[in-house]
Amino acid sequence: MSGNSGFESRCYEHKQYRNGLKFCKQILSNPKFAEHGETLAMKGLTLNCLGKKEEAYDLVRRGLRNDLKSHVCWHVYGLLQRSDKKYDEAIKCYRNALKWDKDNLQILRDLSLLQIQMRDLEGYRETRYQLLQLRPAQRASWIGYAIAYHLLEDYEMAAKIIEEFRKTQQVRQNNKVDYEYSELLLYQNQVLREAGLHKEALEHLSTYEKQICDKLAVEETRGELLLKLERLEEATEVYRRLQERNPENWSYYHGLENALKPGSTEERQKIYEETWEKYPKGLVPRRLPLNFLTGEKFRECLDRYLRMNFSKGCPPVFTTLKSLYHDKEKVTRLLPACHLLIPLAVADDGKEEPPTTLLWVQYFLAQHYDMIGQQTLALEYINTAIESTPTLIELFLIKAKIYKHAGNIREAAQWMDEAQALDTADRFINSKCAKYMLKAGMIKEAEEMCSKFTREGASAVENLNEMQCMWFQTECALAYKAMNKFGEALKKCHEIERHFVEITDDQFDFHTYCMRKMTLRSYVDLLKLEDVLRMHPFYYKAARTAIQIYLSLHDNPLTDDSKELQADTANLSDKELKKLRNKQRRAQKKAQLEEEKKNAEKEKQLKNQKKKKEDDDEEIGGPKEELIPDKLAKVENPLEEAVKFLMPLKHLVKDKIDTHLLAFEIYFRKEKYLLMLQSVKRALAIDPDHPWLHQCLVRFFKGVSESKDLQEAVRTVLKQEITRLFGDSNAKSFNQAYLTKHSNSIPHRLAAAKMMVYLDSSTETKAVELATALDESLKNRNIEICTDVLESLRSAVLGDCKERAEMYRAECHKLYPYTLAFMPPGYEENTKIANGDVSTETEELANEM
Repeated sequence: MSGNSGFESRCYEHKQYRNGLKFCKQILSNPKFAEHGETLAMKGLTLNCLGKKEEAYDLVRRGLRNDLKSHVCWHVYGLLQRSDKKYDEAIKCYRNALKWDKDNLQILRDLSLLQIQMRDLEGYRETRYQLLQLRPAQRASWIGYAIAYHLLEDYEMAAKIIEEFRKTQQVRQNNKVDYEYSELLLYQNQVLREAGLHKEALEHLSTYEKQICDKLAVEETRGELLLKLERLEEATEVYRRLQERNPENWSYYHGLENALKPGSTEERQKIYEETWEKYPKGLVPRRLPLNFLTGEKFRECLDRYLRMNFSKGCPPVFTTLKSLYHDKEKVTRLLPACHLLIPLAVADDGKEEPPTTLLWVQYFLAQHYDMIGQQTLALEYINTAIESTPTLIELFLIKAKIYKHAGNIREAAQWMDEAQALDTADRFINSKCAKYMLKAGMIKEAEEMCSKFTREGASAVENLNEMQCMWFQTECALAYKAMNKFGEALKKCHEIERHFVEITDDQFDFHTYCMRKMTLRSYVDLLKLEDVLRMHPFYYKAARTAIQIYLSLHDNPLTDDSKELQADTANLSDKELKKLRNKQRRAQKKAQLEEEKKNAEKEKQLKNQKKKKEDDDEEIGGPKEELIPDKLAKVENPLEEAVKFLMPLKHLVKDKIDTHLLAFEIYFRKEKYLLMLQSVKRALAIDPDHPWLHQCLVRFFKGVSESKDLQEAVRTVLKQEITRLFGDSNAKSFNQAYLTKHSNSIPHRLAAAKMMVYLDSSTETKAVELATALDESLKNRNIEICTDVLESLRSAVLGDCKERAEMYRAECHKLYPYTLAFMPPGYEENTKIANGDVSTETEELANEM
């Protein structure tokens, strides 16, 4: 930036905003320069940094109108747009600026940053070429140009550019370490490998090995390249050297197997037996053979592995064996191996076993029985272990986990709290406890638990949001959703969505930093990660929760201003109604007090922020729109909001069937039949027998046959596709065929039963019989599906069957005695009284009198 705006631009670059404004005032107070475009623009830019956004835009636009041919005015307008994350608009501004000063380095650099941020790779390559021509002596010019080709997957060209640049670099003598040159060489090698030039990459590695600092990366890369070039003897030597360095690294054993190419299971096992002799304390070489061994050999190997772990006292032994549980034969052999170890007194080497061995065997067996669904036995083992060692935190953790898997999350949360009490300084246990509390709907307690590790002077929830603690927010959203507090749940989902936007924006600073520091491999990895960022489970869970809530809000919009959920008072007696009203009144009063307290805290924080803002000259971003739960829950078009969360999933999480089924649910309500067809076809490619998909298909068939608003061309396409996929069957016969095919699976029977009632309400009795069968011969019988059946009976999806619901609950209670959902009516109240928590009952009685 030049001209009269030189001083202001210097002040802006050094973040001396007050001084910059003084210079602007001096220039603009002169009548000759009262409307000087560049000065007005710089004043606007400076004010934007002080948070005065509207005034800033007015000044910059005024400056631009007064001097449309000034590259400074266009550049400043671009910077303003960039600060508002309007990257497309900023790019247009920079291009306009370049019309009036085509070789301006700063504008070209700024443009290249936005192009890589927006992944305009062709444009980025052109801009980097221009910068290279203007500044061929600068390192960043060459590196930026090479990265442009790398990202465009023209690897050979990228490698040539890096090589040309490498030739210009002076290598430090006297064995001095040069990390930046080392990183350049490793990046060059990565590009060669991605180009498929394995031979050249290996030669490159050998030539420059001494100048590369990361010796481990050199060895690992060499091993991979030798395998790809089929130089197996050399690869074997490399992987043996790597094993010596770290005998607990799984990937080195896989590399060694690929190099030796064993022809039989015996030869494969021999590789690991040799390693046992070399590294007698190694656990990984004893664990990996369990993946491929069977029969007696598996039992022997397992026995050795378990003895080592139990003698050493390794708590994660069950976790390392968890992947074997998909093989039923191996699971049956696991149990005898453990039970044989219980009475052990002498180890293999003749020494006595330590007294803790029995404890770890019990610990393992508790987890084993929990895994195979035998919670009563699991509890017996863990209780015995707790009696013998009541101070070991891991035992309480497993007991909590057993109760969670048994369907009693309240009991699980209590035991996790017990574990937390044994070590209040352990953040992991604290987080686990908070997570269990959230699953149990104990939101306030979970916040208090987290507050032990959050910043003092700020509420735990706000601090966790600042720290982007997404596991907490995800669990919070699910807890609020379960309580039908949709506004609060949506707030958490939107907060998580904002975190992902922030993470995307945060990469901006790395575009210059990584080139300066030469961390090029990490930089390319970062860019690739950012491209698929919303594949992350945190985003997926938040998006799925938000979509489900928006679908629910579309089906049952909230109308009452005073509360989010209207209570079903139609079937309540006067006494029960009075009790409910009193309860609601107390809850309202409590919420009001909490709101007042929150507002007082916010005011205090705002005052502190305001004071800090006045004293601080650093650049500040614009304030974000506040997320108000009530507004979020009463959104005008819930389906449009749901689509916003759905689109990233459709692009990035195509392999999960739920993505396409959620898409169907949205498009079904929007009556977009072609998009419904697209969704079910994608879902069919993943799992054609999925129960939820079946329900979608039946509703789709019925919708197509009954819809009168369809255009003739669309109707023809839909009917052709339906015939191609499912023949000439109608919705009823399709449902019957599905039921016949999956008559031995409870979730499939439930789906078919729901569709029977959906298509013909006179089939309610038969549908209920189908859904409520609990025979041992039926597949997929578990707590989750039985809970779904009970919910379906209670919510009248299968017709009016409240009596049958109670009978089914009692049957499930016999099967799953610990599950909270199947407990007799009044169980929770009795539990509260037994625990001495009778304050609520007393208060209610007092209000009734």
